Amino acid sequence: MSLKHLIYIALALTGLVWCWMHGIAWIAEGGNIVNLPSFFIESYKSGSAAAFLTVDIAIAWATFMIWVVGDAAKIGLGAKTGWIFIGLSFLGTCFAFPVYLVVRERHLAGRAA
Repeated sequence: MSLKHLIYIALALTGLVWCWMHGIAWIAEGGNIVNLPSFFIESYKSGSAAAFLTVDIAIAWATFMIWVVGDAAKIGLGAKTGWIFIGLSFLGTCFAFPVYLVVRERHLAGRAA
């Protein structure tokens, strides 16, 4: 595993833990993580910085979900793998995206070898 892949995995795990520390606290305060529109609307209304970050991650998440299935199919991982990463993105795009990059790059390197 390359240094870049180790950094991606470290970022993914850091993102997963750090995001969910806040997500669990939000749920404990009465938030409903299953109601995604409510989650994004509440975040958006929390202030300008929160609105900026909410829009930023919502657009990045939507882009990832559109891209990942087609990309996985195109490079030979299969659309099913892309759908798995869409599912993982519900744990956090900051988790699913770097892990997908590691899987993608390792797959492409294996094909080239």
